[in-house]
Amino acid sequence: MPALGIFGGTFDPPHLGHLILADEALHALGLARVLWVLTPDPPHKQGRQFAPLPHRRAMLELLLADEPAFELSTVEIDRPGPHYALDTVLLLAAQNPACDLLYLMGEDSLRDLPTWHRPADFLATVHALGVMRRPGLPADLTALEAVLPGLSAKVRFVDAPGIEISSSDIRRRIAEGRPFRRFLTPAVYDYIRQHRLYRSA
Repeated sequence: MPALGIFGGTFDPPHLGHLILADEALHALGLARVLWVLTPDPPHKQGRQFAPLPHRRAMLELLLADEPAFELSTVEIDRPGPHYALDTVLLLAAQNPACDLLYLMGEDSLRDLPTWHRPADFLATVHALGVMRRPGLPADLTALEAVLPGLSAKVRFVDAPGIEISSSDIRRRIAEGRPFRRFLTPAVYDYIRQHRLYRSA
């Protein structure tokens, strides 16, 4: 069956690092497409202020406009929160019954997986986990397997390049009046400038 990657995030803003990681996963895991799931207000980031959802959606659409293998999924925009990964995967599985679903995450998220909402059910629902290796503290698969039996068999590591780009750093640069153009596609850069996003009050 064709494999679909699920790439979730707040994308506040979406940047070149996101594109590079998704592209690495697409090729390393043999994915047919990557669904970019825009999360309005993730449960693990409660209390943080995000750019308004219409702006984040518009920026993501601009980022993906010329990427035929990448597609915006509105599965979390179209329903009220809280938006748990399990519910998202169940809905995407129903929408794509002829596909295997691979959930893409960083190694830090893999370490935190036991704290997710109903992690065993989530693990049972996905075909595999595409895990981007991160420098620093690697995930202890043996310890995770003890908590979530069957996890190790579903992990597919992706040796993605180290990307020193983050949305939080871009927001901080904009607020401080520092250069940020090179971290973004031209269309997203122009959109942020046009709408005066992330500027300090």
